[in-house]
Amino acid sequence: EVQLVESGGGLVQPGGSLRLSCATSGFPFGASTMTWVRQAPGKGLEWVSYMYSGGSIIKYADAVKGRFTISRDNAKNTLYLQLNSLKTEDTAMYYCAIGRPQGVPIAALTRGQGTQVTVSS
Repeated sequence: EVQLVESGGGLVQPGGSLRLSCATSGFPFGASTMTWVRQAPGKGLEWVSYMYSGGSIIKYADAVKGRFTISRDNAKNTLYLQLNSLKTEDTAMYYCAIGRPQGVPIAALTRGQGTQVTVSS
C-alpha cells in the first residue's frame, strides 16, 4: 500500500520558516520523481517544486523560487521542503506527490493527506 504522510506544517509569522517532511512507503521512492504541491483556500492545486530521483533535476515554481528548497533522503524514503521568508500568500495545504507535474493533471498525482501551513501575523 502506498503511503505518503506529510508533517511539519503550522502557524508562522510572515518572514518565518518551516520545514515540511513527507514520509513514504509502499513504492520505489528512490526511483521516483517527487513533487510538492499546494492548495490555497478557494484555489486549485499548484505545483511548488519537484525533484528527480537522483536529484539531477530540481524545479521550483516562480512564486517560491529563492525561498523554498526541496530535498530528499532516499535511505529514509523521505521528502523535505524547507520554507523560508514565508509570505501570507504561501498559506495553503501542502502535499507531497509521486511523479512530476508535466503531462498529467496535478490532481491525478498520488498524494498524501497534506499538512497545513498558515502564514499570519
